[in-house]
Amino acid sequence: MSTHLTPVPESDMPLRVSVIGTGYLGATHAAAVAEMGFDVVGVDTDPDKVAALERGEVPFFEPGLPELIKKHVESGRLRFTTDLAEAVAASDVHFICVGTPQQPASHGADLRFVDAAAKGVAAAMTHDGIIVGKSTVPVGTAERLRGLTRGIVPTSIHVELIWNPEFLREGMAVEDTLRPDRIVIGGASPWAEDAMRRLYAAPIAHGAPVIACDLPTAELVKVSANAFLATKISFINAIAGLCEKAGADVTVLADAIGHDARIGRKFLNAGLGFGGGCLPKDIRALMHRAGELGAYSAVALMQQVDEINMEQRQRTIDLAVSLLGGSVLNARIAVLGAAFKPDTDDVRDSPALNVSAALHLRGAHVAVYDPEAGATAKRLFPTLTYVGSMDDAVRDADLVLVLTEWPEFTSADPAHVGRLVARKIVVDARNCLPAPAWANAGWEYRGLGVRPAVTVPLKVGESTAA
Repeated sequence: MSTHLTPVPESDMPLRVSVIGTGYLGATHAAAVAEMGFDVVGVDTDPDKVAALERGEVPFFEPGLPELIKKHVESGRLRFTTDLAEAVAASDVHFICVGTPQQPASHGADLRFVDAAAKGVAAAMTHDGIIVGKSTVPVGTAERLRGLTRGIVPTSIHVELIWNPEFLREGMAVEDTLRPDRIVIGGASPWAEDAMRRLYAAPIAHGAPVIACDLPTAELVKVSANAFLATKISFINAIAGLCEKAGADVTVLADAIGHDARIGRKFLNAGLGFGGGCLPKDIRALMHRAGELGAYSAVALMQQVDEINMEQRQRTIDLAVSLLGGSVLNARIAVLGAAFKPDTDDVRDSPALNVSAALHLRGAHVAVYDPEAGATAKRLFPTLTYVGSMDDAVRDADLVLVLTEWPEFTSADPAHVGRLVARKIVVDARNCLPAPAWANAGWEYRGLGVRPAVTVPLKVGESTAA
């Protein structure tokens, strides 16, 4: 960041790490870096969160993370504090892992927390070091932050601001941090790049490729990756609508085109569409920034991707209403799933909750069950009814909606579920159930973009259980 020549840390000196922000990204990154062998201090403004993390308690569901945090709090490699100045003074590499939510009045990213973190770190620096952005930001942010912090850091201190985007999948965040499929380092000098390579020595030894690039490229990698995945999902959902019109089956079609190595089968599952705290926010932020830069083709593409995704929610609502004779007033509807995907309790922009709330507003009695996300869902949509088991949700239901593909739902016995409901009608909005088994158990099965399941002859020894 600074251009003056001052002493820099020796290459064999141990790196000490601070992580600013201990939300989903920050807590995971702090624990994983401690697992890689470094001393780490996590910083947060919330004293209750800091105290909970010191006890190994995580305020969200992420498999393996509480155990990893507890392990390294006990080992002494990991600690948490509310004192930013103390953490920065004790560290050499400072990761900015704060949130970049969507602005209330536009699709643009709210960068207040990133700006505050960068300025706070710069003001607290007492020795040479590196400020590393990990938060997902619009292209051009890092260069602006360099200018923002340049006048804050004392001229006697050598500091660089670089960007190292995250690529975490909720439910797989620990694994993705310890064994990433790529490490992107943007805007680093040879000294800073060497430090980052030492920090990530373990995953690099496991084969993770390192992509060194400029700042704008590093900023665009994460949002471009998410935009591509979102586009792939919206593409197959658009084809699912065509399949319904033509009498085709989108699941078989996806299997067939997925065998093409240039396409691949992942993210070609037609259904309710994407949600969560990343894909919707990131494609809208990319759309907003592309418009500011005059890249209007990207704006148009992202607009269409977003619209197709949102249409899937309405298609599910319309299908539910149709299956119940044109009205859901006073109907009992079981909703299986509240999280935007399995293995998380994240309900941000959850299609499942959006559909549930819409049916509730139409007068249905909606009972929602999710193995992990019930509490977080209740805080966001308190007017819905939440129950503690799948059996409680489906009991006396006129319609069952499968909206999140938890294994508990995909492996459920359709015969058992059939004995609890009032009517055997199921909408598989994730196309995740074994349709023939449900049809053979007497269910009217409907998916999105698939042909209605009909009873098929059983083979010798075959069971109707899922």
